[in-house]
Amino acid sequence: MTTHPRRGGLHMSSLVPLDGPTVLIDLAGVRLLVDPTFDAAQDYPIGSRTLRKTSDATWGPDQVGAVDAVLLSHDQHPDNLDHGGRAFLAGVPLTLTTEVAAERLGGTARALPPWTTHQVGAVTVTGVPAQHGPDGTEHLTGPVTGFVLTADRGPSIYVSGDNASLDVVTEVARRFPGLDVAVLFAGAARTPLVDGYLTLTSEEAARAAELLGRPRVLGMHTDGWAHFTQDGGTFRDAFAAAGLADLLLPVDPGARVEL
Repeated sequence: MTTHPRRGGLHMSSLVPLDGPTVLIDLAGVRLLVDPTFDAAQDYPIGSRTLRKTSDATWGPDQVGAVDAVLLSHDQHPDNLDHGGRAFLAGVPLTLTTEVAAERLGGTARALPPWTTHQVGAVTVTGVPAQHGPDGTEHLTGPVTGFVLTADRGPSIYVSGDNASLDVVTEVARRFPGLDVAVLFAGAARTPLVDGYLTLTSEEAARAAELLGRPRVLGMHTDGWAHFTQDGGTFRDAFAAAGLADLLLPVDPGARVEL
């Protein structure tokens, strides 16, 4: 098990937002990395289209250091797993992800289907649904997963993954009432393949926070890619308009946020 920040002999829980969807989570003595992305700005050809990363990664693998597991929402899109992220997976003891991603990645990748659990140290990781686009588009965007993290000592944390469905959020809230923290991927991503948004809009993210019972919110996956139609500023404005600005945790890439 890797070293976790301590204060007064107790494990402290924290988040370190990095870039895009990448977040380092310290919870109950366990270090978890969400969707590792470490590349410099560049273009990624995908079939007949190209995804463009517009900013360099804030941290590299050496700054992240050793982790106990990677929580990978999906492997089919480079904005959630880029070249550097794939190389990072080779050195981690466990990657929890979708069934198809686990098959493709091999190695230490393990499937975590919705509503099943895996124990990582003192943390119970539950796979929860995510829908990467409007209804009926999974055959175009591929399967995605989210996660809920719980521990006897520490906050409960929801990681949405690339989810565009408030119905999914409602079901997560029903099964996990009283969540403490929500890491919501937003950005209102668009692609020519799909008529609609691939991820939550800023306004939908604010609604998701309401549905989840008003946990503290870390807004991620809002900047750094050309296919996002909204950004971190839009996200903050939407929460302010909804009277929820006080829920927002600071998003300063590389800066630790204690919970």
